[in-house]
Amino acid sequence: MDHAARPWRSVLYIPASKERALDKARGLACDAIIFDLEDAVAPDEKAAARQTLAAALDAGGYGARAKLIRVNAAETEWGADDLAAAAKVPVEAVLLPKVIAPEDVEAAARVLDAAGSDAAIWTMIETPAGVLNAAAIARAPLMGGFVMGTNDLAKELGCLHRADRLPLMFALQACLMAARGAGIVCVDGVYNAFRDEAGLAEECRQGRELGMDGKTLIHPSQLETANRIFAPSEDEVATARAQIEAFEGAMARGEGVAVLDGRIVENLHVETARATLARAEAISRMATA
Repeated sequence: MDHAARPWRSVLYIPASKERALDKARGLACDAIIFDLEDAVAPDEKAAARQTLAAALDAGGYGARAKLIRVNAAETEWGADDLAAAAKVPVEAVLLPKVIAPEDVEAAARVLDAAGSDAAIWTMIETPAGVLNAAAIARAPLMGGFVMGTNDLAKELGCLHRADRLPLMFALQACLMAARGAGIVCVDGVYNAFRDEAGLAEECRQGRELGMDGKTLIHPSQLETANRIFAPSEDEVATARAQIEAFEGAMARGEGVAVLDGRIVENLHVETARATLARAEAISRMATA
């Protein structure tokens, strides 16, 4: 499954230092895993965590789930060793934190290239500078996706928490626009209250309505909600098929547009419909892989 076609509905953080969590992740219904060497690992456990994670990845068993490693920032004492270790293991991407400019990505890309790694680079966008430079970051070498770091961003902005995330809306939309312009993935930030299923569902719905590819998650209990909301519904799939059928029928009759349930169906609607079906098929393959 190629990088763009695979689903990213649920992207679960797993501490790289916890063998039990690493093992449990092999059986979880997530589309992707972020193996975290950064915030989830205490300073005195960083070196051991690299070895623990390398052993888990070498053992395999993660199936079709995309595997990402979040390293520590380049300016920390652990960043260089994390990146060197990540370049040697089989993962889809390396996730860089605190990225504020394309130069941060370029430096990491040189390390991955020199090591012969096939990994893409993803970046956390979690600072005002990162948001303002999102368009340039999205087009940097090896870029594959953005992860919105909404907790850190809110801290940097000094904004208040609101259920509608209005204070963060510019950042969310600016980064999504940059990602779409560069053809890369954009995944929404975490929802902290992992026992609040209704709140999570509402934030997932908002993220999907904005156009996010999925949501980062902090607890396995959040997986079902994210997977369900970020997947095309049965009604959406049925509508997509009906639109394609109506349009193809109109074309066969020499008509430029079709009409379905009183609405015009043009080529752009068909493109969206085909993307919906492709997404549903990718999710189906993920479930059976």
